[in-house]
Amino acid sequence: MTVETRPTPIYGPVFAADPQLVYERLRRHGAVAPVEIAPGVEALLVTDYQAALDLLRDTDTFSKDSRAWQATVPPDSPLLPVLGYRPTALFSDGATHARYRAVITDGLALFEPHRLQRQVAEAAHQLIDRFAGVGHADLIAEYARQLPAFVLTTWFGVPEEQHADVVAAITGLIESTARAGAAYGKLVAVVTAMVAERRERLRHDLASWFVTHPVGLDDDEVIRQITLTLIAGHEPTTNLIGNALLRLLTDARYAGSLFGGAMTAHQAIDEVLWHEPPMANLSAHYPRYDITFHGREIKAGSLVLVSYAAANSQAAPPTDGGELRSGESAHLAWAAGPHACPARDPALLIAITAIEQLTSRLSDLELATPAGELLWRPGPFHRALVHLPVRFAPLAG
Repeated sequence: MTVETRPTPIYGPVFAADPQLVYERLRRHGAVAPVEIAPGVEALLVTDYQAALDLLRDTDTFSKDSRAWQATVPPDSPLLPVLGYRPTALFSDGATHARYRAVITDGLALFEPHRLQRQVAEAAHQLIDRFAGVGHADLIAEYARQLPAFVLTTWFGVPEEQHADVVAAITGLIESTARAGAAYGKLVAVVTAMVAERRERLRHDLASWFVTHPVGLDDDEVIRQITLTLIAGHEPTTNLIGNALLRLLTDARYAGSLFGGAMTAHQAIDEVLWHEPPMANLSAHYPRYDITFHGREIKAGSLVLVSYAAANSQAAPPTDGGELRSGESAHLAWAAGPHACPARDPALLIAITAIEQLTSRLSDLELATPAGELLWRPGPFHRALVHLPVRFAPLAG
């Protein structure tokens, strides 16, 4: 069997159409494979489940600080809005990471689950009301992308007139195209203005909490933690809702679930987290020194990414008619180790509530486009639908 020696692209429409086929080819290299994540930008991708766990938990060998790698790519690279160093929990190690992460985790802990669920349900009904009487909708643009944005912007006190700008900026920067830098700049500009305002007058919102947290962040640190939380809270949750809705609408095992069948929204989400995690490839790490990792020699400072999607597929529970193992938590969709996603519980609550509210109101939802014709957004990091068109019997106003 011939193994391709050139890095495999994982950012274009071919990859987006069938990433699992690409992962199968990458496994010919072993646990770690060479990939191209943008034109001319190479990385190593961990596709093995155990190797992924080893990397995610090994803070002695691997660092999250991207500055040495960043110096090797053009300053206008479309990857930098996602991978470029900033003083945040995502790019820090040790005590610095703990300091930044405490601000985020303490802030998220302020939202009691029942209050959050009520807030999500109210927002869901407002969004559904906009299209319920029409008989058709794009559940990505009109629902899955809007609901997490509404919750997050409300939490942080983003001015209502800037909600759409925040959503567009997050969507644009994750796709890592030529527009990514401008998209990130717009997001930072919105948050910078908010932080300046909170320094003058505090409010009852998360932005004020970040400003006044006891660890004492400076303005730039506050801005970067808020932008990180908005990005990490919005994009994965949007994709999780969209991917789970697609599963509910296309998987025969869920037939009847929209009318309260045996297979639930929670189970659909569990399966998506195993098989189509909303962030497919991320957890950027950089060896502190030259190493041999699971049979591959890696130079210090090299970019190593974890493929949650590829690693999960090795350990995923079956979906071929066997018993569904709902609640299984061994998948890597939330990463693992000290940098595991701190927003897992609120993200799950938002996604489950979003789907339950939608399917209880519109129980006859069906795809308006054949599943095989649906398009997936290109990009190296996410697994996300472009659109999810559906039709249903219009509800009387």
